[in-house]
Amino acid sequence: MIQNLKHLNPQQQDGVLALISAAAEHDGIPPIAEHIVLHLRHGGDKDDRHLIVEEDGEIVGYAHIDLTDAVAGSSAELVVHPLHRGHGLGRALLEEICGITSPRLWAHGDLASAQKLAKDSGLARVRTVIQMRRPLTQHLPELRADMALRTFLPGLDDESWLTLNNRSFTDHPEQSGWTLENLHQRMMEEWFDPSGFLLATKEERLIAFCWTKIHGAHTHSHDGGDEHGHDPIGEIYAMGVDPEFQGQGFGKAITIAGLAHLRRKGLMSAMLYVDAENLEAVKLYKDLGFSEWGRDVMYRLPQRG
Repeated sequence: MIQNLKHLNPQQQDGVLALISAAAEHDGIPPIAEHIVLHLRHGGDKDDRHLIVEEDGEIVGYAHIDLTDAVAGSSAELVVHPLHRGHGLGRALLEEICGITSPRLWAHGDLASAQKLAKDSGLARVRTVIQMRRPLTQHLPELRADMALRTFLPGLDDESWLTLNNRSFTDHPEQSGWTLENLHQRMMEEWFDPSGFLLATKEERLIAFCWTKIHGAHTHSHDGGDEHGHDPIGEIYAMGVDPEFQGQGFGKAITIAGLAHLRRKGLMSAMLYVDAENLEAVKLYKDLGFSEWGRDVMYRLPQRG
């Protein structure tokens, strides 16, 4: 039986996080987006809905529905425990979602099981996000001399960085319209390290940033646990350039600085995410030695009659 909840109690939160962790360990990729995991762990006032399936006191199926975006529409993500797949739980959760709303549905990793569920349900692909990777053992270009670099100063740079971020990502589905709460939630995460949050200035003006993240180290996990079961890997978590300075090579330069930081940390490889439709950014990252490693796909569910 599927429970439809507006809020999860602490025990249910822990059960959902354990399910997400088990699926990530099995599939090699988190099944639920980071911002949802952050919301589960830190709470918030968003109008979310939670669908859970329990068996013998354990949560074995979960779907998250976000009803807050009046422009793009609602979105949903679902996960089934690896030991309980193949019994129709995913389809049952999807049908329950469709009974509530007609959202966009994210499938992280573009796994075969998600492709089959989408095909059987008549879903259409509407957005693809590419995960790209590159080794850090290869040559990195030199930094440009007309760009001063420093690290983010928590409490001092919060507002100015937020302004730059929102100027840089005016139309981005995840990165635009950030608030101080969005920033501070991430600053409370175990993986947050201001030394890997690089800011670029030109004539004392903040013009670009590269925010890096480390996965797989003891204090840099997706779910708050101690280990990932794989070697640490660095991520270009977010990179942005003030619109007035775009097209001048600062995006490439600040990304090189981020990669150099990750290499100084002793990491052997780096990753990032980019929209497949953002051809300019894909070309930039390919020029920097990145190649495609995997894909996340957004599907559109059938409209409710």
